[in-house]
Amino acid sequence: MRLIEATFSEKCAERVREAIEEAEPVYWRLFEADDEGRRLLKAFFGKSDIQGFVDRLQSICEADEGWRILVLPVEATAPALDEEKEEDRERRRRVALREEIYEDVAGGAALSADFFILTLASAIVAAIGLNADNIPAVIGAMVIAPLLGPILAFSFGSALGDFKLILRSARNAVIGLSTGLLAAAAISFVMPINLESRELMSRTVVGLDSIALALAAGAAAALSIATGVSSALVGVMVAVALLPPAAAVGLFLGAGEAVLAGRALLLLMVNVTCIMLAAQAVYAYKGVRPRKWFEQKSAQNAVRVNFVVLIAMLAAAAAIIVFSPTEVLPDLSLRD
Repeated sequence: MRLIEATFSEKCAERVREAIEEAEPVYWRLFEADDEGRRLLKAFFGKSDIQGFVDRLQSICEADEGWRILVLPVEATAPALDEEKEEDRERRRRVALREEIYEDVAGGAALSADFFILTLASAIVAAIGLNADNIPAVIGAMVIAPLLGPILAFSFGSALGDFKLILRSARNAVIGLSTGLLAAAAISFVMPINLESRELMSRTVVGLDSIALALAAGAAAALSIATGVSSALVGVMVAVALLPPAAAVGLFLGAGEAVLAGRALLLLMVNVTCIMLAAQAVYAYKGVRPRKWFEQKSAQNAVRVNFVVLIAMLAAAAAIIVFSPTEVLPDLSLRD
């Protein structure tokens, strides 16, 4: 449920009235102009898809000066909404409001001291946990590492053709993964690497099931964002972790284990590629696109290029998995 408040000049009032009547909210009211000639609209929507109305409202008001649209979440209402009408509106709902999704994922493209410190701390926890075969520590590093955000922001930026968001999120992803790798490599110089650790060695085992897992987890992450249900993200962070493989690469490189480092790097590549590909597919399926038609053309080009590159990367990873020598894979069944 959402409450929309919009302010605009008197000249926009008639078109706004037509738009709100067609949108059929649960309740709405258009207030008379104030002393400055500004009108106020309040509209309460239940579970219906309001993206079309917000887009139309922006189109009406964008030539105006001083206009503003606020979208506010509504926790509860009394009396309760009519269930039958809300079920009908729910059937028409496809995706969370584009602007709300942007606010959710934009944080992943923001480079700050907090992002760097949190990534560094989680990398240290992951490296020590992997080396000590400490499962709770590794899971903790999966949850606190802020690396899923930049990946989802990159895919969302591609869906919107927002190249600034794409570049910022790509920068954050590279910095985050590099920080994890370098921190783990530094730790390997002061702490002997434990090749008997199941948690560490499991990051060198990559199969086709790894691709299936990463695709499913990436789709779940994007769907939770696109539908406004972010509670599933923690599960995704654990299901397809990004930082532990990066930390494993650093530990193996620091110890001079190039083959094992390559296997861990392959797992990292598979996870990142699959999350991005699945997220891109979900955003396309949900109809996430820019509001203006000329921006939609740019977004379509970005999505096509992204799909081609990601599918090529995934095909290359699958070929390596299928045709790589099996003797480089560690036999974890013998490690008790």
